[in-house]
Amino acid sequence: MRKTFLMLIFCLIGIFLNIAFTRLCFITGLPLYLDTILTITITLSCGLGWGILCGTLTNVLCHSIFGYGWEAYLFTICNIATALITWFFYRFFMQELEGTQELANQNVSKRGLRALQHNSSQLSRIMDRVIILILFSFALCLAMSILGGLIATIIQMIDSAYSDDNGITGVLSATMFGQNAPILLKEIISRIPVNIIDRLISVFAGYGIALLLNKCFKRLNISLRSQA
Repeated sequence: MRKTFLMLIFCLIGIFLNIAFTRLCFITGLPLYLDTILTITITLSCGLGWGILCGTLTNVLCHSIFGYGWEAYLFTICNIATALITWFFYRFFMQELEGTQELANQNVSKRGLRALQHNSSQLSRIMDRVIILILFSFALCLAMSILGGLIATIIQMIDSAYSDDNGITGVLSATMFGQNAPILLKEIISRIPVNIIDRLISVFAGYGIALLLNKCFKRLNISLRSQA
């Protein structure tokens, strides 16, 4: 019960911060979204179910409060997909991301083991994590660009009056493509430059917050992570 209550509190905080970050980008004119940072954090710290809940309510509440129109609700799928990709990526690289990867050779002598541990410097372990997080960022970038482009294309098929000409993706689309280019291609490609930066920031920030959160609660002998 205590664990569930803590997860609920952190999920609510994550929703608030996701909305705060995306509104900050909107108010300052920063051409980013940053609406999935805490979705990544909650997924890594609390599990897939809580991550999906955080991502879903982030979009639903944000669009309901600030009234972006019915089209904006469809992009909730992107935040849900972020939680799913985060969880699968974490499960695949669990040992590396948690720093629990074991030495391959268990028959090394104590003296050799000490030498091996000395040679495997902290910098090397950090670089391994950085590489994994960069790969994770680009996987999210590709997935969000394709998914976002598909959603935007479907919206335009339903409502021909829908336009994002004033948004960063609309500006990039107009700059990179002519009027006769396929809509789907324009919507996907124009999102990639924005998503490269956005996902790099979101992944590193989300992972960093999750790392700090898990370390704090580990000292209190509380495990937030769910295996669901």
